[in-house]
Amino acid sequence: QVQLVESGGGLVQPGGSLKLSCATSGFALDYYSIGWFRQAPGKEREVVSCISSGDDSTYYVDSVKGRFTISKDNAKNTAYLQMNSLEPEDTAVYYCAALYPPTPFVCYIKDFKYEYWGQGTQVTVSS
Repeated sequence: QVQLVESGGGLVQPGGSLKLSCATSGFALDYYSIGWFRQAPGKEREVVSCISSGDDSTYYVDSVKGRFTISKDNAKNTAYLQMNSLEPEDTAVYYCAALYPPTPFVCYIKDFKYEYWGQGTQVTVSS
């Protein structure tokens, strides 16, 4: 049974940091592409970052470039999103998602392509 469980969210002041974890089970993480998405109240879900299978190539939405870092530890079956210099605009529910890619070494940024989703973790950036 495939499962993704996010953790690490919380309340942080502007400029602070959080590290989100996505613990996976039921599949071999090294063969899957992982995406991090977020949804703020009243807004559509958007991609934040993704990491490909095979060569771990990455993508970041412009608004988080230089502040967020995606990674994964295949041995621990866990993906991460390190978030630094957080801004109030980063407030959202963050979701991780997994995709067995039709083409390896490709980072997929469209949410509808992802097969498996976690339940989400709330990130609130506020003073």
